[in-house]
Amino acid sequence: MPEWEAVIGLEIHTQLKTRTKMFCSCEAGFGGEPNTRTCPVCLAFPGALPVPNETAVEWTIKLGHALNCRVAEHAVFHRKNYFYPDNPKGYQISQYDEPLCIEGSFVVPGPDGDSEVRIVRAHLEEDAAKTIHVGGATGRIVGSAHSNVDFNRGGTPLVEIVTQPDLRSAEQAKRFLQLLRQTIVELGVSDAEMEKGTLRADANISVREVGEAGYRTRTELKNMNSFNHIARGIDAEIRRQIETWESGGEVVQETLDYEVKSDTVTPRRRKEEADDYLYFPEPDLVPLKPPADLVERLRTEVPELPGARIRRFEKEYELPYYDAEVLNGSAALAALYEQVALEGIDAKAASNVLMNDFVATGVDPAAVDGAELAKLIAARATIPRESFTRALIESGDPDFRAETYLGDTLVADTAELEPLVERVLADNPGQVAAYKGGKDGLLGFFVGQVMKETQGKADPKVVNELLRAKLA
Repeated sequence: MPEWEAVIGLEIHTQLKTRTKMFCSCEAGFGGEPNTRTCPVCLAFPGALPVPNETAVEWTIKLGHALNCRVAEHAVFHRKNYFYPDNPKGYQISQYDEPLCIEGSFVVPGPDGDSEVRIVRAHLEEDAAKTIHVGGATGRIVGSAHSNVDFNRGGTPLVEIVTQPDLRSAEQAKRFLQLLRQTIVELGVSDAEMEKGTLRADANISVREVGEAGYRTRTELKNMNSFNHIARGIDAEIRRQIETWESGGEVVQETLDYEVKSDTVTPRRRKEEADDYLYFPEPDLVPLKPPADLVERLRTEVPELPGARIRRFEKEYELPYYDAEVLNGSAALAALYEQVALEGIDAKAASNVLMNDFVATGVDPAAVDGAELAKLIAARATIPRESFTRALIESGDPDFRAETYLGDTLVADTAELEPLVERVLADNPGQVAAYKGGKDGLLGFFVGQVMKETQGKADPKVVNELLRAKLA
């Protein structure tokens, strides 16, 4: 049987969190009573004319810089013509062959090196309204009783990022999307929340034999609302295409939905090409010509991005890749880690506490005083586990001080602990015999009994040493 490889390109849509919509002054944003954030422009009343949102244009350029794109000196809005109930004009104002940002690249660091995904373009458009399919089991149009349309979302600024087909696995696509989302969030241009629909991704998928030149017929997978579902959907479609080719069939170019419960894909419609949309320049809008000084100013406003910060953490703090990736899950967590590390705390020890104990508390890293947390971490070996955990939970309080918890020290005096160890062993003769018979795992049982007697205040290291000596 031939060996196959996947060929995957992504189309990512992210709503910009501007105060108003793309071409009118209606309030933009998630939620609100249906059809209350509308006006003649976004409802396409005759004679209503669009006016571009200046902030949306600037934020798209800033995002383009983060994607290493070239910002076009001349960009044109086009009409993308199609009929659907969520599109009141009968066309969408988008960009076609003269987009705002072109020819970029996005580097995704990984444990085995960097992978580069080429960016075809990042263009600015307006979002469609939200169609709500009522009835049926899937919430999709197939099988629904009827559909309602909420026009609040219609006209929201939307950036579409299109990649080259440079991805070769579902896991690689997932990692790309997760890092891209974090980058968008840190730029401050979008909340990029998949559950709210402010970030959406479609995957164009084909397969070919390893070493084969060119591309085979692709399909488009749509309507996936989590990174895990995207990865699972891509894997399902890869399996389906391989089975189709190996059975002598032909893959048809079409749009598909992923069914989570059955882990299968189902066809929605035949895939459209650009010619089907009859693009032509929007006659009511002049071309965009971003001034060079504006483009340069926006370039300087791009902060250090997560991908670069991951590699810096590896080099500067000598952290494993996994630690650097987890710590850069948010800008606030990364900043807190650096505050703690700069206080002289061992880099790996600080990483372990933040990645595991601290993250588990759910405390907002931005609310924590790094210097106070560093004092706590420095003394963690002498503080009872319960006190240390309680301190982490309260570390986000405005008046948090590490000294409050540093007085709760572990009991390490062997003279005090030895009688307890002897009593635990005397109370459990069966387990002692089993341990001496070769069941070394029972050592943890004895340690647990001593910790219980001391309400967690015994030094586990000293307890282990005493137990081993007594059981020898």
